[in-house]
Amino acid sequence: MARTPLATAATAPREGGIDAVEEFIRRRKKATINDVANLARVSKKTVSRVINNSPSVKPDTRDQVNAIIARIGFRPDPQARGLAFRRSFLIGLIYDNPNAQYIVNMQTGALDGLRGTGTELVVHPCDRLSETFVDDIREFIEVQRLAGVILLPPIADDRRLLDLMEELDIPFIRVTARPGDLNDPPIRTAQIVSRDREGCAEAAEHLVSLGHKRIGFIQGNLQYPSAHERRAGFEEGLARHGITIPPELDMPGDYSFDSGYRAARQILSAPRRPTAIIASNDQMAAGAYHAAYEAGLKIPADVTIVGFDDADVATRIYPPLTTVRLPTRDMARTAAESLMNGEMTDDTSIVFQAKLMIRGSSGPAPKG
Repeated sequence: MARTPLATAATAPREGGIDAVEEFIRRRKKATINDVANLARVSKKTVSRVINNSPSVKPDTRDQVNAIIARIGFRPDPQARGLAFRRSFLIGLIYDNPNAQYIVNMQTGALDGLRGTGTELVVHPCDRLSETFVDDIREFIEVQRLAGVILLPPIADDRRLLDLMEELDIPFIRVTARPGDLNDPPIRTAQIVSRDREGCAEAAEHLVSLGHKRIGFIQGNLQYPSAHERRAGFEEGLARHGITIPPELDMPGDYSFDSGYRAARQILSAPRRPTAIIASNDQMAAGAYHAAYEAGLKIPADVTIVGFDDADVATRIYPPLTTVRLPTRDMARTAAESLMNGEMTDDTSIVFQAKLMIRGSSGPAPKG
């Protein structure tokens, strides 16, 4: 829900020409936190954060809420404030992701952001398919008394988890490839957004510029928003030149090396072999390398291969992999820093652009 700040901290909202705060005072009702939230036109969670001196509130909002508290004589519950102050100096990084390198990059970036702050990182894997998924994370947050949480994809887009964050009134930031609000009902969150779609469109344009027209595609795990964004970008880039992915060259994957290997074997065994393959991440692209060499093909003379992420493996295989760089370490560092300094509010997005890194695995389409 969009928030409308008051004109000044000392001016209360008016209803029908009557000062709402003065009307509240005239009724001599004992003030509650809900009254403060309604009069200040903010959420109860925001009022709670102001009361507990959380850094994740904008200065003008803090002044606005404090002005209302002073005028209506609201007195916070000391016991509730004590619970908030007993939070630890720990930030949680919660994930369910099979890509080990991605998690390492995110962990390293978060540690970069926390260095020198006196706050430590607690890394917590989870299973989003478990019946106790939400309860397990609730227990983790409550036992560790976390000061904030970074949620990685795909659980960053799980509405059950976001509702839990709201219920626990804990600062959190989502890392996602799908920008915008989550609906049913709408919820605004602080988010770090990666432009996966634009990066894949650039990769598609690169392949077309090299003369490739028959191109295979290895899909990512469809439970991840990134898989849909990357596919959409790749298809959009090809569509600009009237090119589509042939069904027999369109294979599923799950972001793992093995799935990339299996998919590439099928793609390369097609009666009309493609001249290029794009994989939705570098682990699957590495699997495609293995399948190509197993089939006696040379990269890029016989087949061009392109990946996504610019993980460490991209420069450790030969020839080095052309890939779309996703600045995962920078994204995690920014998320951690933002949690510490309170720069991001519930309607803030910080966008990171993906960038094509052209290396030795891409070359002109073979003749014939």
